[in-house]
Amino acid sequence: MFADRADAGRRLASMLTTLPDDRLLAGSVVVLGLPRGGVPVAYEIAIALAAPLDVIVVRKIGVPAQPELAMGAIGEGDVRIVNEVVMRRSGVSPAQFAEVEARERKELARRAGRFRGNRDRVPITGRTALIVDDGIATGSTARAACQVARAQGAARVILAVPVAPPSAIHALREVADQVISLAWPEQFLAIGQFYDDFTATPDDEVVHLLGLQ
Repeated sequence: MFADRADAGRRLASMLTTLPDDRLLAGSVVVLGLPRGGVPVAYEIAIALAAPLDVIVVRKIGVPAQPELAMGAIGEGDVRIVNEVVMRRSGVSPAQFAEVEARERKELARRAGRFRGNRDRVPITGRTALIVDDGIATGSTARAACQVARAQGAARVILAVPVAPPSAIHALREVADQVISLAWPEQFLAIGQFYDDFTATPDDEVVHLLGLQ
């Protein structure tokens, strides 16, 4: 369906620029790519919308026995989201949560420093956060990103991806004001099946694209 992430970004940008929504005009929207694969897609959209581009660095706080099951999320600016229901059902104590959080805080700081360097985070308070990834599988990272953007003060959160399964799109409407996808195939095994070239995006490419925009 897509040649590569840049192709997906251009096609997604073409769709976004036709939306009758003045909240996507430059000055009101910030395009936030999920590193790493979401950044090449987000770059094309930021160019088309003449909007600022940044990364949204988030980390899931996974249940110790089931790391993929999120009991919370963290983001830059000391944003901290706790899912009390998952904690309670999983039998996780506050001390255990704090232990996982401390570990993920270190990784979050490392990634933010690597991708953004000395540049300040683009402020999103009162603006539309347009969160972009190269696709959605389970949706757990995208969910965390939407929650973090909201906690950072975004007035509106839009999630845009080239491809996602219908179940994920439906579930993510709980945390995003709008979920946009070019395709939502029922037969969905992995994001890579919809790309001719799904080579992993290196850190250096993320840094390069952020520096160009």
